[in-house]
Amino acid sequence: MTEFNHITVLLHEAVDGLAIKPTGTYVDATLGGGGHTKAILSELTSGHLYSFDQDQTAIDYNQEQLATPIKDGKLTLIKSNFSHLQAELARQGIHEIDGMVYDLGVSSPQFDDAARGFSYQHDAPLDMRMDQTQSLSAMEVVNEWPFNDLVRILSRYGEEKFAKQIARAIEKQRTIKPIVTTLELADIVKNAIPAPARRHGGHPAKKSFQAIRIAVNNELGVLETSLEQALDLLAVGGRISVITFQSLEDRLVKTMFRERTSLPDLPAGLPIIPETAQPNFKLINKKPIVAGEAEFNANHRSHSAKLRIIERVK
Repeated sequence: MTEFNHITVLLHEAVDGLAIKPTGTYVDATLGGGGHTKAILSELTSGHLYSFDQDQTAIDYNQEQLATPIKDGKLTLIKSNFSHLQAELARQGIHEIDGMVYDLGVSSPQFDDAARGFSYQHDAPLDMRMDQTQSLSAMEVVNEWPFNDLVRILSRYGEEKFAKQIARAIEKQRTIKPIVTTLELADIVKNAIPAPARRHGGHPAKKSFQAIRIAVNNELGVLETSLEQALDLLAVGGRISVITFQSLEDRLVKTMFRERTSLPDLPAGLPIIPETAQPNFKLINKKPIVAGEAEFNANHRSHSAKLRIIERVK
């Protein structure tokens, strides 16, 4: 069984931000190694936690690690993408929740397991699927998607300024032979980027690998779908904590939270804003919470982490 050597980032800040009621109903959208799940369970008495993960490895690992709370009826593990939140909870008879936490991105074990094909530092088949049962993999994206689609995802999801050069290099290479491993792809990307630009900003393939991974797993689409459902399910006084690790996710969360917490357009000169026009949600933190120095030094993954928290007020 895979060992989850995963240090949960902003663990206490995200869970404290939920202001947990011991009798409440909570959701961990991203079970992973179980860090947030364990922290939430420690604060529940007669409450219940539903923890989601689309990765069977994470479900199997936590089935064993958290056997006691599962047996005691405090925890239910759900193998599903969190975009199916509403439907999966409805199957459990749940139509309202008191809080939810998201810890986005790839878990350390997925990166560390070279065979999963997420890393540009280990040689492995091009895969990058968080859910191993889905059909679309990085192999198909890299070898079959048209030039314009490659440019689009590299630009949009990787914010890669050399997207056209990289897409052209991929297109040229795959006419010779299919690109089948992570290191093959990493080399193609590296050689497509001008030498001066390769001297700074970390590994030259980092942005491209991020972009392809996001496309393979439709990460932004499923996040938007799930967060809309979570906000609709939230009870008054309930909160949602979202930890992001890259700017595209953070921007999406920030925008969705702003939409739910902003006043509607009202006629100018109203002496009092009517109660019915007040937003149903409020931001708990206007600026994202980031890791402190101690966590930053102990865990390099924390340097890009941002936590945003929202509460339903009516």
